[in-house]
Amino acid sequence: MVTIVELWLPILLSTVAVWFASFLIWAVLPIHKSDYKSLPDEEAARNALTPQDIPAGQYNIPHLTEMAQMKEPENIKKYKEGPIAFITVLPKGVPGMGRNMILSVLYYLLMSVVVAYITSRTLSAGTDYLAVFRVTGTVAWLGYGTGIIPDAIWFGRPWSSTFKILFDALIYGLLTAGFFGWLWP
Repeated sequence: MVTIVELWLPILLSTVAVWFASFLIWAVLPIHKSDYKSLPDEEAARNALTPQDIPAGQYNIPHLTEMAQMKEPENIKKYKEGPIAFITVLPKGVPGMGRNMILSVLYYLLMSVVVAYITSRTLSAGTDYLAVFRVTGTVAWLGYGTGIIPDAIWFGRPWSSTFKILFDALIYGLLTAGFFGWLWP
């Protein structure tokens, strides 16, 4: 059996590689530039929302507390007339890029540790590169990508954006698989 301690180097290298790939994908390449659209009148929307002083959190319109309310005529009317929206409100102020980058690195590190854990329990020392690559790549891709699918199914995330994130996850999975396969004990 392989221990997680024996996998410290592929854990760290895959974490750094995925962070760098994520930076390139999101900050340099134009892949995700079209994921979010502008409202038809952003200023009017800001002027309508600003006086409400909405605290950071997730909101939906219309907001119902019980499924039975969907059958009420006034709520049926709200759904037919629209808009139907899921809104995430962030805290006021310029977003802290440093904090978010650190949290991203910690997330990528956690994913690499999970990949190491699962792989160390399923493959033995001396397993060939391709077998390690397949298992670690699959686990990493599943971890990085598939959690976004319910957002497309239930919350209106465009499928085009979802497929791009699944593609990003494939790149992250391939990088992770490469380091684990190369440095497998």
